[in-house]
Amino acid sequence: MTEPEKPRRRRGPGRPRQDEVDDGPGTQERIRLAAREVFAERGYDKTSVRGIAKVAGVDPALVHHYFGSKDDLFAAAIEVSMEPALVVPAILGEGPEGVGERLARYFLGVWENPVTRAPLLAVIRSALTHEAAAKVLRGLVLRRLLERIAADLDVPDPTFRAELAASHMVGIAILRYVVQVEPLASADPDDIVALVAPTLQRYLTED
Repeated sequence: MTEPEKPRRRRGPGRPRQDEVDDGPGTQERIRLAAREVFAERGYDKTSVRGIAKVAGVDPALVHHYFGSKDDLFAAAIEVSMEPALVVPAILGEGPEGVGERLARYFLGVWENPVTRAPLLAVIRSALTHEAAAKVLRGLVLRRLLERIAADLDVPDPTFRAELAASHMVGIAILRYVVQVEPLASADPDDIVALVAPTLQRYLTED
């Protein structure tokens, strides 16, 4: 005589079934990469959690389980392109001397890479018309990257200095990669770094 099948446990809203959950990091990374791809292709407004789940090959509930809201997923998708947790120590590791050049090379390097450029174009364009996207841009570029760099350099008014540096770099990104104003759009990255680095150095280190 066979045992009766045990009833399934009820799950709360937004939570996947236990058999839908992959405990390894591979599923989360697959969702993040799928989100980066979809946000880059469709922009913030036209992207849905369901569409990202379809590309990642998972249930939409699993996306909510790992990342929460669409805004949180947007932030995670952009962060995978910039990796501030890894970058900040690398920029600061050699001390204040040359920090402006290291920051400029990192920022332009991210934009020059076609893989990481596409989602950043999406966030820049979306930030101009959607507050949620603008919030992600502020949180990632300013607070998680530049403010940490300025604070660790122990200078007066680190937030203000970080905002000035951010305005400089984001302005270059808009003119070079979004609006594509010449001759900036086709200038050699090394030439841009050479001209921009001293200004960033002054923002971040000089009293």
